[in-house]
Amino acid sequence: MKKSILFCSIFFTSLQVNANDVVSTKSIGMELARDIASETVLVCRKQGYQISAVVVDRHGLVRAAIRDDLASRFTLQIAEEKANAVIMSGMNSGAFVKARQDIQQELNHISGLIMMEGGVAINAAGYRLGAVGVSGAPGGDKDEACALKALEKFTEKLEFME
Repeated sequence: MKKSILFCSIFFTSLQVNANDVVSTKSIGMELARDIASETVLVCRKQGYQISAVVVDRHGLVRAAIRDDLASRFTLQIAEEKANAVIMSGMNSGAFVKARQDIQQELNHISGLIMMEGGVAINAAGYRLGAVGVSGAPGGDKDEACALKALEKFTEKLEFME
């Protein structure tokens, strides 16, 4: 009898530990990523800038990448690396660069990151879904402004997402 109780105790305790082995997360979907990237390119185009916009999910995986017709091919890589900087730091890339100038050069040596202004977080209902990175405008401040303006179009959708 005591062995049965001990076995049941160990068995059910192990079930409780294993119950936490699965983690659910939210991440940006393909359609929303595509729409944000496209809108970002269009916003910059209206200002006369040929840019690339890359949207990554919360893990830094590319969900959408759009290069405007005359944007340099290198803008795709730079935009992705700016978006990754947001994922790594938890804040817009420009704000992070200003806050941590002491380690900026060291972080630029990490594959997949570039510490430049132009990466913006994509949040929904207080949850980080991903980030959009922009490259190609004459200055990271303009890249970031295009991303922020594009995200305004999706404010209501993002605020009420579950």
